[in-house]
Amino acid sequence: MNLPFTIQPDVQHPHEFISYYKEHEAYIESVLTSHGAVKFRNVAIKSANDFQHIVNAISTQFLNYVNGNSPRKKLSEHVYTSTEYDQTQEITMHNEMSYSASWPEKLYMSCIRVAETGGETLLADSREILRIMNPGVVEAVKNKKIRYIRNLHGGNGFFGKSWQETYETDDKKLVEEYLKASQIDYRWENDNSLKIVQLREGVNLHRKTKEMVWFNQIEHFHPCHLGDEIYEVIKSMYASPLDYPMYVQYGDGTDIDVEVIKEIKAIIAGVTLAPKWDENEFMIIDNEIACHGRSPFTGERLVLVSMS
Repeated sequence: MNLPFTIQPDVQHPHEFISYYKEHEAYIESVLTSHGAVKFRNVAIKSANDFQHIVNAISTQFLNYVNGNSPRKKLSEHVYTSTEYDQTQEITMHNEMSYSASWPEKLYMSCIRVAETGGETLLADSREILRIMNPGVVEAVKNKKIRYIRNLHGGNGFFGKSWQETYETDDKKLVEEYLKASQIDYRWENDNSLKIVQLREGVNLHRKTKEMVWFNQIEHFHPCHLGDEIYEVIKSMYASPLDYPMYVQYGDGTDIDVEVIKEIKAIIAGVTLAPKWDENEFMIIDNEIACHGRSPFTGERLVLVSMS
């Protein structure tokens, strides 16, 4: 199956694309739920303002990146950079905020500045991943669920994000209100860091089609995906894996073997596609049907994202 499904409408300016989208919305939604991602070519998006003008016109109920685990810059009310993560590292495949009590249904993306090499937004069908995943792993995930652990530093840490950046505030009371409302276990530490633990499903029913999908961030939360050298550095810095900036276990508190993490990553890599970005493209991803990642890159790269 093509991923993304590509459409080149006979329009160019953002306001023309908005009219086109609204006229063909039923068809676009059908293609999106069938393929998991749709990319529109020849849409003149030159700035964050152009991008926000489009997403504001075609969507509502935007989600901010509060509780997000990847470094981003917030450019405007609903627009972020896709990530500020080290460009030499691959971002492993994941469904956005699948570790949270709520997550975006759709991601909207556009590449304003194309990397010299690499930098593709990687895509894979979460239904296909579930179909080919080791049945024993699927059974363990279904039965035990997934336990996501994050240790957010207080603003002076070397690895990971601060709680201030993660929750877009330095008010602990507001943070606690969010955590309680989101069913997140938490504990403030003596060094002003914040430990949060989230128990979630790892296999879900799609909200509309009711298809089963692989829906988690298992390999993304385990630091072994960073490579042996960085993983060894992290292990040497912390007394326990439970103190790592990010860690993942089965929901019953038992560790997921590193070889299982590597197997999951390899299976997903086998069905992952790397469509190249060009300028003047606008992509919509169904966050439950398709997972995504990012290739390492050289040069300057700027991809914008909004979530709803």
